[in-house]
Amino acid sequence: MTPVRLALLLLAVCGVAAWQLTVIPQSMMQMTVGPVLAPAAIVAVLSLVALLYGWSAWRGRQVDLSQDEGQAPLPGSTTRLLSLLGGGVAFIVLVIPLGFVLPGTLCGMGIARAFDAPLNAKSALICGLIATVFWIVFARLLGVGLGPALPWWI
Repeated sequence: MTPVRLALLLLAVCGVAAWQLTVIPQSMMQMTVGPVLAPAAIVAVLSLVALLYGWSAWRGRQVDLSQDEGQAPLPGSTTRLLSLLGGGVAFIVLVIPLGFVLPGTLCGMGIARAFDAPLNAKSALICGLIATVFWIVFARLLGVGLGPALPWWI
C-alpha cells in the first residue's frame, strides 16, 4: 500500500470515527464536560495527524515500504502479535467473571510481553498497580461503570 493510499485509508477511518461521535447519546445531566468531549478531542487529533501524514505523503516525503520485497519480518514478531492479541482477548473474556483488576493485569502483561518485557512477578505487580489505579480513577472517582474491581469470592 502506498503512503498516499494509507493516508486516504486513515482519513476514511477518521471520518467513520467522526460519524460515530454523532451517535453518542447526550448525557441527561447538565455537565460542562459531556460524554463526547474526550472522544471528539481524540478524533480531532488523529484526523490532524492523518492530514499531516497525507500532506507529507503527497509531497513524497514518506517511504513506500511496499517497494522493498526482500524485507523479512523481525524475529519473534508472531509471538509479539499473539501476546498483544492474547492480552486483549483475556481482558474481554475475563472481565465479567473476574472483575476489572485481574483481567486488566493479564491484559497489561500481554501488552508488556509484546514489547519484550519479561513475564515475571515484577511485571505482574506493575500491571496490577496500573489496573488498580485505572479502576479507582474511573470507577470510584469518575463513576464509570466498570464493574467490581475483583470477583465477589475473593
